[in-house]
Amino acid sequence: MHHAIAPFFGVFFLGISFLALIELIFQVWMLVDAIQNPRLEGSVRIVWVLVIILMPCLGPLLYFFVGRGK
Repeated sequence: MHHAIAPFFGVFFLGISFLALIELIFQVWMLVDAIQNPRLEGSVRIVWVLVIILMPCLGPLLYFFVGRGK
């Protein structure tokens, strides 16, 4: 019984690792976009950069949908 569960944990760990990598790539992309976005003024840019850094999952999503502009 113990050996039947082991492959599940390997697949689970691989899936979680893949999601973490995707989230990291998305966070770096949104961070670079916030730094280079010409529509953001100085203090607004700083706030978005802090939001993206300090709120790793939610911050990049907020910036993507709210902060990037049209």
